[in-house]
Amino acid sequence: MSKYAIKNAEGAQVAEAELADGVFGIEPNIPVIHQVVVCQDSCARQGTHSVKNRHEVSGGGVKPYRQKGTGRARQGSIRAGQWTGGGVIFGPTPRSHAKRINNKMVKLAMRSVLSGKVADGELVLVDSLSFEKPSTKQAIALLAALGVSEKRVTVVVPDDDVNTYLSFRNIQRVNIIGVSEASTRTLIDNGALIMTPDIAKKLEEVLA
Repeated sequence: MSKYAIKNAEGAQVAEAELADGVFGIEPNIPVIHQVVVCQDSCARQGTHSVKNRHEVSGGGVKPYRQKGTGRARQGSIRAGQWTGGGVIFGPTPRSHAKRINNKMVKLAMRSVLSGKVADGELVLVDSLSFEKPSTKQAIALLAALGVSEKRVTVVVPDDDVNTYLSFRNIQRVNIIGVSEASTRTLIDNGALIMTPDIAKKLEEVLA
């Protein structure tokens, strides 16, 4: 277990949290992180890209001119790929881009990201993120007090914390997610990762 500072809404250290070395203190495995992020990005693709080939373009039912005697190259349809308005040759069609990766690699990647955040000093533990009512003004003040207002920030909150979600959602460069949405992609894409000690413990339970 290693000690990590817990700050309050004013940015002052108020306590220390014990973080498991097996989750927050390992040597980051960069190749595994890359594999998992590529996999998650691929799975997020809709795969709805589509173009029409020569069989799907309308028109072109008749041969444009006779086969021989014109001095031009022979042509069978004005909807062939070499004609303007013709079909696309080997164009994209709807398909799934999903990839599969085993759960051990997913967990290792998340542990590597969290350990990297700790090593770089980009993990910010806050004693409380509860808001009595949605307030973007208070959320901006909190980010300023923590010294991360100029960074791209990810805030991890409980899934049912609606007030905190509404307070942060309209702030530029801030991405707020529920703890169930935490993934390698969402945890790594920031310059500061904010969460409470309770959230950190939940991640430890899942990733241990």
